Amino acid sequence: MARVTVEDCILEIPNRFDLVMIAGQRARDISAGGQLTVDRDNDKNPVVALREIADKTVDLGNLQEALVRGLQRVVEDDGPEEDDMSALEADGGAAVEEAADALGMQIQSAKEEGASAGFEDIDEEALGRD
Repeated sequence: MARVTVEDCILEIPNRFDLVMIAGQRARDISAGGQLTVDRDNDKNPVVALREIADKTVDLGNLQEALVRGLQRVVEDDGPEEDDMSALEADGGAAVEEAADALGMQIQSAKEEGASAGFEDIDEEALGRD
């Protein structure tokens, strides 16, 4: 195949967006040292990737899976560690009470200064104060 066209590849991947994404993934694989399944013929990696797709010499399922894995981001849970929980339990909640007192003092200070409207409506009982 002297030149690859989109029409050659659309027969394999009907959606043009998917075609671009999968061909891009294959071109990245080639750049990273992936084995070529067609002759390079002085073509650049994206053209080689399209030629491989058109010639059906690559597994599209594996390419799509690699693409999805490459785009996924794992969000780590920033919740307290088990050691932190046991320390809080051993503390008897004193740290939580200290934080509530500090927040209450900040609110009281803001009320007195009149720096921000809306603090007047905060219920002291909601902060654990009687």
